[in-house]
Amino acid sequence: MIKRKNAAVAVLAMGMMAVALVGCQKQEGPAERAGKEVDQTINKAGEQIEKAGEKIQNAAEDAKK
Repeated sequence: MIKRKNAAVAVLAMGMMAVALVGCQKQEGPAERAGKEVDQTINKAGEQIEKAGEKIQNAAEDAKK
């Protein structure tokens, strides 16, 4: 009987800790979401600039021939 009681208390304590951990997770605010979107946009723009630079280099090499 005592073992069951101890096991029940342990399970209850673990459940409470799990709920506490979920409740403590930091929620993402609007500024953080906006910042992530800005980062993604900048990364995409950088990739496009690199592609444009490669095209310019290829065109310059073709013009030399």
